[in-house]
Amino acid sequence: MAEIIQKDGTWAFDGDTLRIVPGSDKSVGLLRRTLGEIAVPLRAVAGIAYEAGRKSGRLRLRLRDGADPLLQVTGGKLPDGSDPYVLAVETRTSGVAEYLVDEIRNALLLDEVPDGPVDAYLLPGPALPMTVGAGDGTVTFDGRTVRLEWTWHTDDKKTAAGPVALPLDDLTGVVWQPARGLSDGYLRFITTPHAPRLSPAHDPMAVELNGFKKDPLMALLASAVVARLPHPHAPAGELAAAPKALESAPAAPAAEDHDVLLRRLRELGEMHRGGVLTDEEFTAAKQAVLKRL
Repeated sequence: MAEIIQKDGTWAFDGDTLRIVPGSDKSVGLLRRTLGEIAVPLRAVAGIAYEAGRKSGRLRLRLRDGADPLLQVTGGKLPDGSDPYVLAVETRTSGVAEYLVDEIRNALLLDEVPDGPVDAYLLPGPALPMTVGAGDGTVTFDGRTVRLEWTWHTDDKKTAAGPVALPLDDLTGVVWQPARGLSDGYLRFITTPHAPRLSPAHDPMAVELNGFKKDPLMALLASAVVARLPHPHAPAGELAAAPKALESAPAAPAAEDHDVLLRRLRELGEMHRGGVLTDEEFTAAKQAVLKRL
């Protein structure tokens, strides 16, 4: 077991899983505290590095593209205080940080873990149901429907139509953009990819974010939705890692690689245990894969 304990949080690696627990320091962002403990399987890791500094250093974990729905949503736009994969390290414990880096890198080599993209989420989204109020609206997601309700300072063009309910099956994407300088951010739900985009202040399918404390939680809610949409790297014709794609798959050619199907079964099992898939969704998806075996 390799472990480093800091005010910023604790990282512990047992050879198979890196467990990340946020600390209680004031520098730890609300998103990290709300997300809580994360169990990162080794096969989701692309790399890890320790960045030395004059007063303190940083451990920075890099995940494989498509492994985590939160990273899929945020795309590197989270500040370090909100990023669960960054740990501030006191200079006096830099040796412990470097030891942890060596242990994870050696495990990646021994297990021959590739650093390329994956075609299914290896980490689940946050627990549901989830409600976040920030900016000019409140968003609730129960796993099937996204609901948007407006606050007293929402623009009249958005409030005129009342609350909005978006079934998950109608969504094709979610976009989260944090506030930058004098520019407001937004969380936008997309049903028609090529539809013209209104300003977030006037768009009834978007929440305008003003850069306040709770804004990053909208990224967390967005990741819960994205985790249940088809995976962007899912092979054509295969089950995407989302309830809307859990349909009976056609029979595969006899020459299909059984190792790929066995890996799919393991991924479905992890998603079921992590709460991404319900019992019924897991059973349907598992039966579809077993038919192809």
